[in-house]
Amino acid sequence: MIIAIDGPAGTGKSTIAQMLAEKLNITFLNSGGFYRTLTTAILDENVDYTDENAALECCKRQKIEYTKESHFILNGKDITAHLHDDRIAKNVAQVSAIVSIRHYVNDLMREITKSLSIVCEGRDMTTVVFPNAEYKIYLDASVEVRAKRRFDQGVSNMTYEEIKESIAQRDEIDKHKKEGALQIAPDALYIDTSTLTIENVCEIIYKQIS
Repeated sequence: MIIAIDGPAGTGKSTIAQMLAEKLNITFLNSGGFYRTLTTAILDENVDYTDENAALECCKRQKIEYTKESHFILNGKDITAHLHDDRIAKNVAQVSAIVSIRHYVNDLMREITKSLSIVCEGRDMTTVVFPNAEYKIYLDASVEVRAKRRFDQGVSNMTYEEIKESIAQRDEIDKHKKEGALQIAPDALYIDTSTLTIENVCEIIYKQIS
């Protein structure tokens, strides 16, 4: 079984997907974590990601492991706690927009799902990666609400206004990618989470699949 969740940054996708996976006793697959892990590798090696071939070759050199606890291991080091550092947040959209890297990550994720039931979240899970998923959900919220959520998390050194601007820029990049652009699948359940709690959203989704 594949439950695919899409939506822009800050809509609670990761938290909700994790809660659903735990409730259903299946694996949570964090697609964004793959891109953040590869962005980490590219930045660490000082690779110019505007050179698509160099960026892809850098990605292919890495050893990436994904644990059942949803941790990302890059070349033997657990980097999960640093995937939302400001330097990653400022560059991940550009890296994830590279078509060849998207193909590479999609293949990694599809391989994982051959033997596992999963809940996955990202930008194009329902439209590109898993178009035949049994359940498709699109989560949304206003830019202001999403920025406040990120600011309240306290994981960024940016001001609320800087976070808001960063999210707005990320939305534009995500919506205009050459491939894997952020879109609402015609058969997806649309949920505006602006005024809902994480628990509210999980309950709505759970009722749809149970």
